[in-house]
Amino acid sequence: MGHFRTIIEPFRIHAVEPIRITTQAEREAAIESAGWNLFGLHADDVMIDLLTDSGTGAMSRDQWAAIQHGDESYAGSPSWYVFLEAVTELWPFRHVIPTHQGRAAEKILFSVIGGPGKVVPNNTHFDTTRANVEATGAEALDLVIPEGRDPADLHPFKGNVDVAALERLLATRAADVPVVFVTVTNNSGGGQPVSLANLRAVREVCDRYGKPMFLDACRFAENAWFIKTREPGQADRAIPDIIRDMAALADGMTMSAKKDGLANIGGWLALDDDGLAVACRNALILTEGFPTYGGLAGRDLEAIAQGLREVVHEDYLRYRIRSTAYLGEALDRAGVPLVKPFGGHAVYLDARALLPHVPALAYPGQALAVALYVEGGIRACEIGTVMFGRHPDGSETPAAMDLVRLAIPRRTYTQSHIDYVIEVVTAVAARAGELRGFRICEPQPAALRHFTARFEPLA
Repeated sequence: MGHFRTIIEPFRIHAVEPIRITTQAEREAAIESAGWNLFGLHADDVMIDLLTDSGTGAMSRDQWAAIQHGDESYAGSPSWYVFLEAVTELWPFRHVIPTHQGRAAEKILFSVIGGPGKVVPNNTHFDTTRANVEATGAEALDLVIPEGRDPADLHPFKGNVDVAALERLLATRAADVPVVFVTVTNNSGGGQPVSLANLRAVREVCDRYGKPMFLDACRFAENAWFIKTREPGQADRAIPDIIRDMAALADGMTMSAKKDGLANIGGWLALDDDGLAVACRNALILTEGFPTYGGLAGRDLEAIAQGLREVVHEDYLRYRIRSTAYLGEALDRAGVPLVKPFGGHAVYLDARALLPHVPALAYPGQALAVALYVEGGIRACEIGTVMFGRHPDGSETPAAMDLVRLAIPRRTYTQSHIDYVIEVVTAVAARAGELRGFRICEPQPAALRHFTARFEPLA
């Protein structure tokens, strides 16, 4: 786009969905009815939905056209082979096991390799990954670099694994570690990327201890863009080549196609180990479906395949990352505390810094997220003590950070929508001292409580 500052959307709008404009009184009634849990709202009562970027993006004209090619044969559908070719073009693992979404791939893998006494290290586990590890009785251990726990630190790759900490773990407990995971980009830590140099260092440690390295690769294209734009020696390389370098350093991956697959449903587990693949396929057949559809319709396989072709386009990625930064830069100028540098798929508000009067165990992230909804109909997601503070034994401690994620669906909202979000967030931040915390009503869910728990505001 030459020397112009404005980053335009590299697409035109082909179809529109209506947004219902609500009043503050309507929103107050809606959130109270939902037990002050943003997940409990009717979507029609939400004006700008930034709860998640998972499955909420707009599919392209060519994806909708690909759906018409969907073949619904139970076994060996032509759509399976279209999907398989698109996946292995970027991720040339020997075995690709389709699933209905990423957490199904996690469930299958950890049910096979997890268990009591095991420990699975990661830079930072996200919610379903942690839950699927812990559901087997294993321990989910976060080993992100120290900069990744400091919202204000400007390290360009705050998603990196603390390699020294990984080395210490393997030196003392190697027999208990079935796999080493790296999440790209690191969602729990602010959507922060992982460098190729860090992946190589993790690979070297894994090789010395004979451990497989897997990627949670949901936002792989965004991570590749950050590598291209931030890592020395990568600027002139093509995005698909960077992705294939990431794949070459790994033994397998879990994937939600609802993020950088640009689809509304789907995912996969891919790996090289023949014996592990057999065990995982057996679990797939038991829980998901036949190995050539894995819980997906043929039309879904076609849409994902086309999405994988589109997500690596540099025009799209430039727009995607720049439009997220547009939101972050405006809020930063307004003095709103944020995780910096800005992530690829979301801007993360530092609720603990904005609401220092609300103790971590009174859930400042939940208080801020509720206020954003009441103020302007924006639905965001708490990434903090509600999501990560409760442990398998029922105890509770503050999470490393209390954040509110403004996750931006792909190709869905325009600049004016984001300008509105900026106004609402700054208005709430101006009266942050008035916000009060929450408590969780008992009984609360034993796992993934943030999805279904009900809250009450503190007096």
